[in-house]
Amino acid sequence: MKIAIPVVDQQLCLHFGHCAQFALVDVDDANKEITGTTYAEPPPHEPGVLPKWLHEQQVNVILAGGMGTRAQQLFEQNGIQVVVGCPPASPETLVGAYLTGELQPGDNACDH
Repeated sequence: MKIAIPVVDQQLCLHFGHCAQFALVDVDDANKEITGTTYAEPPPHEPGVLPKWLHEQQVNVILAGGMGTRAQQLFEQNGIQVVVGCPPASPETLVGAYLTGELQPGDNACDH
């Protein structure tokens, strides 16, 4: 499994479309362990570009602070699960909490 987290300064960026990079975290499903993290610069932000790009990166799940409903629909159409309302934290902290079922998403930080 691969989990994407939008980041600025290696912390979750609350607004999905304005992140400087994505942390792409590889996970061993069987052992629920992080096996590696890489950082990638996304293509320029335009409607519909990020869902296609993250699908090409073989992402299965996105952990985000906020994301518009249309973007969430586009990701779901690309077979990518979206979790919004994640708190600011490092990618490894967020993924660890997600894997153990301890991630407590709050309100979507995006209003569109």
